[in-house]
Amino acid sequence: MAKKKFKLAPSGRKYLSHEEEFSIMKLVLDKFLWLGFIVMVLGLYKVAEIDVKSGISMIVVGAIMLMLFIVILIREYEIEG
Repeated sequence: MAKKKFKLAPSGRKYLSHEEEFSIMKLVLDKFLWLGFIVMVLGLYKVAEIDVKSGISMIVVGAIMLMLFIVILIREYEIEG
């Protein structure tokens, strides 16, 4: 098989193709999504079992993480619809 040829920047760094950049960004943003979801589930557990005030605060923190996920996604990629 022939090797891929990369375009080199003036600094000598390799450019990523749009597909490679998108796949890396998906992996990173997927972690934000899971982290926000897990924090919200732990908050829900705290509301049900331990303390309502700390549970609600964890749910709010999880929601803020998911909002950050949306902001990063919209800022990085133009979503055409």
